[in-house]
Amino acid sequence: MPYEPGSPECRVLISCKSQIESMLLALDRLDNSQHIRDQLVSVHNQLEGLHALHRKVVLEKQPVSPGC
Repeated sequence: MPYEPGSPECRVLISCKSQIESMLLALDRLDNSQHIRDQLVSVHNQLEGLHALHRKVVLEKQPVSPGC
């Protein structure tokens, strides 16, 4: 996942998602880990939703420039 600068909240979410991605890669090497990987994917998706919500809130707070 590429780095995107932002608020401390965004950096925490990006870090958490990255850690889950690393866990998914490591667990892929283990037999009988599909259930755990599915749960991690679900948590990753929830974090992505929080991240999208945070970005939306930040964008809504920014003033709109005339002529854009």
